[in-house]
Amino acid sequence: MKESAAGWLVEQGIGEERAVLYAAGRAIAARMRWPGALEAGMVADAVLVERVAGAPRGRARFKCGEEAVVDRLPSSASEGATLRLKVTRAALRERGRGKPAQARPSATEPRPAPMLANSLPGATVVRRFPDGAWDEIWSEAWDGIVPFTGGTLTFAPTPAMTLVDIDGLLPPRALALAAIPPLAGAIRRFDLSGSIGIDFPTLAARDDRKAVDAVFSTALGEWDHERTAMNGFGFVQVVARQAGPSLLHRLRFEPAGAAARMLLRRAEALEGAGALELNANPSVIATLAEPWLVELERRTGREVRTSADPSLALAAGHAQIVAR
Repeated sequence: MKESAAGWLVEQGIGEERAVLYAAGRAIAARMRWPGALEAGMVADAVLVERVAGAPRGRARFKCGEEAVVDRLPSSASEGATLRLKVTRAALRERGRGKPAQARPSATEPRPAPMLANSLPGATVVRRFPDGAWDEIWSEAWDGIVPFTGGTLTFAPTPAMTLVDIDGLLPPRALALAAIPPLAGAIRRFDLSGSIGIDFPTLAARDDRKAVDAVFSTALGEWDHERTAMNGFGFVQVVARQAGPSLLHRLRFEPAGAAARMLLRRAEALEGAGALELNANPSVIATLAEPWLVELERRTGREVRTSADPSLALAAGHAQIVAR
């Protein structure tokens, strides 16, 4: 899993940037960026709108209207003051609630968040990935299920952590070991970070738990993280620095937006004469921002039409070329 032996390819899509890391012709990691909101790496001025006297934390509002929790506030900063802030984590949307972006004071010049092509080492911008890797990764993240020989991984993002359940018919030790390669792979393909809780099969013998820990450590390789040893119930917690939502979180908690962007990607790839017609669930059609449709027309040189169909599932939208 060493990135030095691989290369990042980046698609600059409509409303979305996508990146896939290839090694030996295989996609081993992915990234997804939705421009427009506060993102890690952005530096801008904001107004401090709330602070408890003497506390190092407060809440600031940026010009775009989005708010962030600010840490490491100087003692002189008071409500109403304008501060130069660097965003350290994007907002995280969750079911029924959400976590605002995080920021801290900065002395650097204002700058936007970096594009994927500028933040990933040695990245190359391409019009289209050379295979169907993105579609496969997207479908796995949408379902939250990764099958493997002998079992299944089920991913469930929660407010506290992303939970991974390992289930199958193999004996417990064999099932735990068989789950490790697909688990390590999915963590990077889904761009998981923050706190990850993994429910391995219960292994009563300490030697079995140590063996699984050792194989898991090797499988994760140089991916930057900390983790606990497996406890007697088979639970392992992994923690990695979190700069924003993962693919899994985007698709689970913002499904209409994710489906709309995927629909635009598919439409952009169509070839032939005629107009473009986008058919999708009404909530997906409603998410298609007018500037996105204008950009699709510019990129394809075709008229773009939309059609809402309530019978379609969110992910079942499709694009086709029709007579003008």
